[in-house]
Amino acid sequence: MLWHRLAQPARGYARRGLPRLRSNNRVVVYTPKRFNSNPQNTGQYTPDPTDQPDSDEGKGQGHGRNGDSDPNLKSTILKMLETAATTAASIFILGAAGYGYHQYYKYLILDKMDNAFKPGDPALEVAGVVSGKHQYQHEEHWVIRNEQPKVDDIVAGRRTGHYYLMIGEKGTGKTSMLLEAMRKINGNSCAMFEAHADLEIFRIRLGKALDYEFHEDYIGSLFSIRGPRDTTALLDIERAFNKLEKVALTRRRSGSSPLILIINSTHLVRDDHDGQDLLEMIQQRAEQWAASGLVTTILNSDDYWVYERLKRYATRMEVIPVTDLPKDKAMAALKKYREQYCNQVLPSSTLEQVYDKVGGRLSFLSRVAKSDDMTKTCDDICRAEKTWLLNKCWILGEEMDDDVMDEQKFSSAAMVLAKALVDLEKEMERNYDPEGGHILPEIPLHKAREIMTRADFIQSYDHENIFTIDSRAMVRADSVPMQRAFREICAIENFDSHLDSTLERIGDIESLGRTRELTIKDLWNKGKYRVVVKDNHGRESGTVEFAVAETEED
Repeated sequence: MLWHRLAQPARGYARRGLPRLRSNNRVVVYTPKRFNSNPQNTGQYTPDPTDQPDSDEGKGQGHGRNGDSDPNLKSTILKMLETAATTAASIFILGAAGYGYHQYYKYLILDKMDNAFKPGDPALEVAGVVSGKHQYQHEEHWVIRNEQPKVDDIVAGRRTGHYYLMIGEKGTGKTSMLLEAMRKINGNSCAMFEAHADLEIFRIRLGKALDYEFHEDYIGSLFSIRGPRDTTALLDIERAFNKLEKVALTRRRSGSSPLILIINSTHLVRDDHDGQDLLEMIQQRAEQWAASGLVTTILNSDDYWVYERLKRYATRMEVIPVTDLPKDKAMAALKKYREQYCNQVLPSSTLEQVYDKVGGRLSFLSRVAKSDDMTKTCDDICRAEKTWLLNKCWILGEEMDDDVMDEQKFSSAAMVLAKALVDLEKEMERNYDPEGGHILPEIPLHKAREIMTRADFIQSYDHENIFTIDSRAMVRADSVPMQRAFREICAIENFDSHLDSTLERIGDIESLGRTRELTIKDLWNKGKYRVVVKDNHGRESGTVEFAVAETEED
């Protein structure tokens, strides 16, 4: 019976073809993977000495060999710990890589911005004053202004503690002086860019000058992370100024000269809420940087309104007025330019004739010097200025329609001021100095507004290059050809009466607009209306009666 009980389980293995071995009343079954695969065996089974017989002890009690825990639970816990360790290591590596990239990106921003202030500047390359046939030395430059040494010192970093506003008419050579000063130092520590009315374009141009991408190349954008670029243009400009300040601090620790930031054509910024905020932000930075000697800011403007806006909070601002050349310098520049580029020596009479017509405006002199027929070019310049004035500000007379009321207010005010300047010129003792040249009549700004009876038009005239307002708040014609246009227009036959009729028509239209018609009906059978007039306190101050007038038939 005992043998039958012990052999019973083994029979099932025998049926499946598995070998069995009887040892000490126990049957040990070996699976096929335990067979010795020695080809020399003749079918005789050789047990593996590493195999241990299974034990049935403890079955059903949740314990394995030697009373250990369930191997399935233990392996599960080990796998969980292994997975957790792998995840934690992956997160740590990812976080370390992200943090390292972020720190590297911040370093790269400052390094690129610092590189933007190293010798060589894109503005010089665009202007063509550093390479090729346009390269010239200081002695070969065709005109040297009196303000050039001061500008050279500012751009070279030898003048600190202030920021500067260069103001003058269009074509007087402000940008040329800045480029000449930058050329002498090869653009070292300088950055220059053109302003724009659109703040987004202003932001892009500032970023190009400073080699700053405004985090637009940040890799976080690949993962749809909302980055710091998702903001307004003003905040981006403020962020660029913050980076620029860090670069300036680093360069100052190394003993370098202050950085130079040049904003050209500042008058193109709109005189609205956003434009005023931009100028205010730039001025705040310029004041702070000037006080600490970090960055010297240079603003270049053609219009007076920029000076008015900055004057309110200016503490360290210095104004550099740039006007037309005097007679002697204008004639010398024209002679030198003509001789250098056309191999022609002009006589003094021709030089003086050119100056009498176009004055000392560099843009006009440059056009005349390059032309084949200089006299015709001078006449073309004067004709173009007169045509510009007539197209912008001609008056329509007493027959004008009331729909052009606003435009005619603008035009008539300009003609009134032009006539006032022409009349003042007639009263002047002299309007031409044999040595200094033209002396244009000028009127104080507050007086000009009184003459026009308007205070808001003068800024538009300055922007349209009809009149100009200098740094002393004096109003005059924008140029010598424009003053000639004033004279010719005011000399037109019946111009005074035409202007008076236009002003009278404007007054009639305004009066008609302020007039209200009162219609009274139903006054039959001697009916009357009685109107009581009262003051602000409700007391009667008089009465008015309306009645039907009696006729002879009545």
